[in-house]
Amino acid sequence: MATDVATVVDTYLAAWNETDPERRRALVEQTFTAEATYLDPLMRGEGHEGLDAMIAGAQAQYPGHRFTLAQGPDAHNDRMRFAWHIAPEGGDPIATGIDFAVVAPDGRLADVTGFLEH
Repeated sequence: MATDVATVVDTYLAAWNETDPERRRALVEQTFTAEATYLDPLMRGEGHEGLDAMIAGAQAQYPGHRFTLAQGPDAHNDRMRFAWHIAPEGGDPIATGIDFAVVAPDGRLADVTGFLEH
C-alpha cells in the first residue's frame, strides 16, 4: 500500500478532535472518500455530511475529550487497524477501541468499523 497509513490515522484522529465546524469538515473530506461509511456499536455515518454530523454529535456528548492513538497503525493490502482511546484533557481514558478500515486507492478511508474495548 503506497498510502502513508500513519498520516491517514493522524488526520482521522484530528477530524475527531477538531471542534471548529469548517476545519472539521475539511479534515473529514481529506480523510474519507465521498461515499465512506463508519459503524461502531454506538453510532454510524455515511458520506462526508453524515460523518461530519456523527463526529459533531460525539463531540457534543463528550465535550473537552480528545482521541489519541494508543497502538498501531498496522496495515496490509488495502486494510488497516489501529487502537485509540478517548480521555478528558489531562485525564485518564474513559474508553478505548480498535478501528478496522478499508483504504481506497486514493489513500482516503472508504470504510471504518470500530469496536469498543471498554
